[in-house]
Amino acid sequence: MGGTELTSQIDNGPVGPAEAPVLKPRKKGSGAGRVFIYLLVFVGLLTIIGGSLFVIFGDFDTLPMDSDKVAVIYVQGIMITGNLPGGLGYATSEEISKSIQDAADDKNVKAIVLRINSPGGTPASAQEIVSEIKKAQEKKPVVISMGDVAASAAYYISAPADHIIANPDTMTGSIGVIWVFENSSRYFDEEGVEYYVAKSGDFKDMGANWRGLSDAEKQYSEEVVLEAYGRFIDEIASGRGLNRSEVKDMADGRIYTGNRAVELGLVDETGNLYDAIDVAAKLGGIEGEPTVSYKNKPSLSRILFGSTESTDARPESLVRYLFESPFGFFEA
Repeated sequence: MGGTELTSQIDNGPVGPAEAPVLKPRKKGSGAGRVFIYLLVFVGLLTIIGGSLFVIFGDFDTLPMDSDKVAVIYVQGIMITGNLPGGLGYATSEEISKSIQDAADDKNVKAIVLRINSPGGTPASAQEIVSEIKKAQEKKPVVISMGDVAASAAYYISAPADHIIANPDTMTGSIGVIWVFENSSRYFDEEGVEYYVAKSGDFKDMGANWRGLSDAEKQYSEEVVLEAYGRFIDEIASGRGLNRSEVKDMADGRIYTGNRAVELGLVDETGNLYDAIDVAAKLGGIEGEPTVSYKNKPSLSRILFGSTESTDARPESLVRYLFESPFGFFEA
């Protein structure tokens, strides 16, 4: 070995700069393909959202249709005037009248069916609806379909129709007018509450709950009730082809079943909604199966968004003016 140095070396080839990674060439058009896919997804999402909104808010009866139609309009709940949101247990004359007008003006609608589930309401609301029914009858027939109950003011709006159909056990009739006053004077006396009333006339505070009615006020209230009752009787006599004495004999406020109402001449026949649609189609001259157009059928949008934004959204708060009126509650 004597000074001789041994070394070993592994030959890895020539040493040089690090080799750059080899990049494969991008296929032509791959970027455009991704953009196209994104566009398809975006359009698909818009379609789903738009379809959902259409289901919630859309009015399918506005779709263009050339077929002959029977329009069905719902009268559900206590009938009042006003613009109370739908679906709260009240049927407003404004909404129902507008639905009747729309159906009367629709050239494809050949007949109208009012589907009634109502215990009654105010005479004024009934009169507004009756007025629109008579206008509609100048263009096309109107048929009534009674559900569970169609009493008092609900029968009021039924009387002028061209045909009335009720279920055998529908509760109808209750022909009459009632005016209710509340007397809380004893409560105020016990609580030590006193009122001083400055008024311009003897009848100005009539119906105030801090006192009862005077004899003169009682007599006057009877006159008002009988006046409204007389208009109710006249509407039934005219609409049903009966004389006033016949109507008054059965207009004592009692309820009649659908079967009994047919016997009395208040209803034409018994049947359900679809029987009423068939009758309306025949009266409207529709041949074959009619297309049914539901003008104000409860929808998902009414269920979700039909309430008021008020902090107190109970229906009672919205009609307090009616039930807590100082003039008493006046109802047919």
